[in-house]
Amino acid sequence: MAETYSIGVDLGGTNLRVAAYEGGREFLETIVLPTRLNLGRDQVVRDMCDAVRALGARDFGHRRLAGIAVGSPGPLELPAGILRNLPNFPGWDGFNLKSAIATGLGCDIVLENDANLAAFAEQRLGAGTKYGVSDLCVITLGTGVGNGLVLNGKIWDGANGMAGEAGHMVVQAEERSRCGCGGYGCLEQYASATAVIRMARESLGDAVSTAHEVAMLARSGSELARNIFDTAGRALAIALTGLINTLNLPLYLLGGGVCEAWDLLSCPMFRELERRSYVYRLTKPEVLEPIHLLEGKTYVLKAELGALAGLLGACVAGLEARLPPATLGKEILGHQ
Repeated sequence: MAETYSIGVDLGGTNLRVAAYEGGREFLETIVLPTRLNLGRDQVVRDMCDAVRALGARDFGHRRLAGIAVGSPGPLELPAGILRNLPNFPGWDGFNLKSAIATGLGCDIVLENDANLAAFAEQRLGAGTKYGVSDLCVITLGTGVGNGLVLNGKIWDGANGMAGEAGHMVVQAEERSRCGCGGYGCLEQYASATAVIRMARESLGDAVSTAHEVAMLARSGSELARNIFDTAGRALAIALTGLINTLNLPLYLLGGGVCEAWDLLSCPMFRELERRSYVYRLTKPEVLEPIHLLEGKTYVLKAELGALAGLLGACVAGLEARLPPATLGKEILGHQ
């Protein structure tokens, strides 16, 4: 059988990342472009298709292209591939992204929620492989809060692709700050990088511009800055309480830029989690960060793969798609 490779795409609000991949944690080649949202969704799709075609035209040792997979922010209606209510993508609500990309490339593609693909990568290449776990939940704390579920080694999309929206679990009953989803009191309003910066500006002033700066202030002794991470940690614990009590999975992973402040987040998070979740109290491990996971215990750990988890997940999903060559289109196959 001929050796294969895949092309994965990570559609972000700031950057568009496209990579060719044959396995492991490394890419054959990567293209990174700005996501030109200001030029409209059709231009973004054209940029994406051009980058995919550029990689498809390369000669990667005469490997055959097995599949193309794209990770997109959600909510995402599957299997149709229609985007719904994206707060950071104005004008994209109701857009059939899957159809637009497939038409632009002249081939079938796999489209999946980017947080689900990050979870998929963690299961196949990260903590799931490290600990021998086929069921896990990932929460990513970035600009927003993403969430992905992998059950029995497969992405859990739910009835119509909208499973794994823990970023919009209600963690505060008050209605002070409205979320981009239209609701109030969502986890995203208290534990995302955007939320950390907002809370910092409310208490520390407009000079603070990144979550990293807030973390540095907290470590240097600022009580106000530390309180922000206490708030974020408690909000995470409330969301994890619902997930742990409902799903009873062995492993929950936290990733994204805010987790660089793990030393500030984890103590209030574990303290609140133990207070709130009876399932966690019954299954709490003695060693929170072990070499091996003990059966019947519930572990909450930092994710392993970092910022490229979503792109890796897209690449793995594309490799496993193994679409027949005829469905990939002459434009993509190029030299093959």
